Amino acid sequence: MEPGAGDGAPHYNENNGYRRPGAMSPASSTDAAREADRIRPVLKRLWEQKRWDPATVRAALLHLGYEEERTGSNGKSHGGTLMVRAMNSRFTDGREVTPEGALVGLRVHTDACVTAFVQKSNYEVTTNGPYPETGCFEPPSGH
Repeated sequence: MEPGAGDGAPHYNENNGYRRPGAMSPASSTDAAREADRIRPVLKRLWEQKRWDPATVRAALLHLGYEEERTGSNGKSHGGTLMVRAMNSRFTDGREVTPEGALVGLRVHTDACVTAFVQKSNYEVTTNGPYPETGCFEPPSGH
C-alpha cells in the first residue's frame, strides 16, 4: 500500500495527484491570508443578505479592486486574477443539479490562491496553492 493512500486503493496517490493543490511559499501564504481576510467580510455580508448569485458576488469583489481574469481563445491569460462562477453541478435524485451559489477563485501569486464559496447554507474562504489542471478551483472528482 502507498503511504498516504487514503482507503488503500492501488495507485491512489498517483490517480488523485490532480486533486492536490501545489505548495505555497511562506510569503505567498501570508499574502493569500491577507486577501482572504479582505474577501471574508464581503461574502459574510452577501450571505446574510441572501445574495449569492455569481453576478452579485463578482460585482462585490470587483468593488474591492480585483480585476476579473481574462483569457484568450487559446486559454492564455490576458490579465486579471479574480474568477467567480456558478457552483459545480452534482447528480441528485437522478439528474444533474447546479445548486444556488457562487465559487470564487483569486490568484494571489503563481503559487497562491484564495478559494471561496457562498451559498444558501453557508460560506467559506480558504487559501491554497493552485491545482495542476484547474488553477485555484479544486477539480471535480474523477470517477
